[in-house]
Amino acid sequence: MQKDKELTKKEIFEIFNRRYACKKYDKTKVVSDEDFMTIIEAGRISPSSFGLEPWKFILVKNEEMLNDMREFAWGAINSLNGASHIIMVLARKGVTGDSEYFEKIGKEIKNISEENLKIRKEAFTKFQKEHFKLLESERALFDWASKQTYIAMVNMMNMAAALGIDSCAIEGFNKEVAEKYFSEKGVFDLKEYGISYFVSFGYRDEEITPKTRRELSEVYEVVE
Repeated sequence: MQKDKELTKKEIFEIFNRRYACKKYDKTKVVSDEDFMTIIEAGRISPSSFGLEPWKFILVKNEEMLNDMREFAWGAINSLNGASHIIMVLARKGVTGDSEYFEKIGKEIKNISEENLKIRKEAFTKFQKEHFKLLESERALFDWASKQTYIAMVNMMNMAAALGIDSCAIEGFNKEVAEKYFSEKGVFDLKEYGISYFVSFGYRDEEITPKTRRELSEVYEVVE
């Protein structure tokens, strides 16, 4: 049993080490629908604060939109030149204990009773108002939601690596311009969502660069 555990650890770290920021994709290779939806499922079932899932994953397939992205998403150029799939990940705005979305998640998704929903609402409001000061601005609320989307991104990218698929997280874009562009195209309502990041998937056309990281002693400490 212990031997099986050690083997599993080795396999998991091989997956982690295979994942890297792909700078050059092979544009002749396409991720299958089955594999791509497996990646999306990894994002969908990801954990989030209070289980609120404040995200939405949008696959951008429209050629005109992909071409227009070159004007405001400089960090996506390599991906636009060869990635099989490019996802735009949105973070939900205005998620508070008093929001319709909070109530919808509690009632329709988690099937929480009115009494328990009230308790969760009070706890969430206290967390936002007193502990993290999230109710002081719309930006603070959005940034909190955006943090949750990064959990989903890690799961999607690691799932991709497990499937032998490469990926690249993309933050190199003009947020204001990108949001204006896609909202005016009717892709999403800017009152409801904002762009958190883009992430691309495909097959590499380059050698993987070995990971370089700080030593464990620099990033890990035990307080007794």
